[in-house]
Amino acid sequence: MDTRPSRRSGGAKVAVWLLSSALVLLLAAGAWLFLQYLAAQDRILEQDNKIQQQRELIEEKESFGAAMGTLMTTTEKFDAVLTASVVPWETYERLAERAWTFRWDVAELAAATDQVEFETQQLEQAWAVAQLEMQSNASGSVYEAVIDSLGGGFVRSVLDNESCDGGESVLGCVYENDPLVVHFDAAENTQPFMTDEIRTGIAYHEFAHVLQFTNPEASEVAVTSFGGDWEVMADCFALTYLPGWALDHVVWTSSHEYWEVSIGHGVTCSEPQRQAVRDWYGQVGVQPQTIGTEH
Repeated sequence: MDTRPSRRSGGAKVAVWLLSSALVLLLAAGAWLFLQYLAAQDRILEQDNKIQQQRELIEEKESFGAAMGTLMTTTEKFDAVLTASVVPWETYERLAERAWTFRWDVAELAAATDQVEFETQQLEQAWAVAQLEMQSNASGSVYEAVIDSLGGGFVRSVLDNESCDGGESVLGCVYENDPLVVHFDAAENTQPFMTDEIRTGIAYHEFAHVLQFTNPEASEVAVTSFGGDWEVMADCFALTYLPGWALDHVVWTSSHEYWEVSIGHGVTCSEPQRQAVRDWYGQVGVQPQTIGTEH
């Protein structure tokens, strides 16, 4: 039996340990590289998303600009329209302000673009309806013919009963909350003293109220020439622009019967007041404006 002590190799142990350490380091390095790769991929994806968002933002800004350009072009049709409120410039200014405020928000910009397109559709519809109104006289009345002529089709006339407050003497009226509709009293229209001349004068008077409501700023200045009396101002409009019109009439209904008819509020305006009406009438109507110039 060999009783010599056995010898174990310490070098083998060291080699195994070094190999294990190297493997651990290699795995760690691989894991680190993999994590770096994933981080790089995340950064690339994030950058791609930002680029896509920027692209969408640019496209939406271009869409809004194009929509606003179409709206402004559409408003040019209305330059000669006397009822200024038919083109709501303040609404358009608010939309431009909204687009500027949310210029980095794609969803808000898209919503603003949709609203601008809706406003364009509203204008186009108003224009189309006005053209049809000008081409027809559904009621066959003098009232409708005169109002269509004065309002360019943008103002409707209605012959009805009990629409106007103020008693039996009220022949027509216009309401501030619905200023593009003129109501004429159907019962008074059948009175024996009612002539086409008187109907025309009444229509001119009521159309003046339409202009007062739809051109508030210019009207507030003009009415000061009448002591703040809107009715006397409306009478003066008819006296100024309807040739031969007077507030007092004698209407013969037969060879021996006649009516003495007073239309209006009993005040025949002076020449300075008529000039005030002319100045006012020259200022009313849709005025071209530029939207969004502050930015």
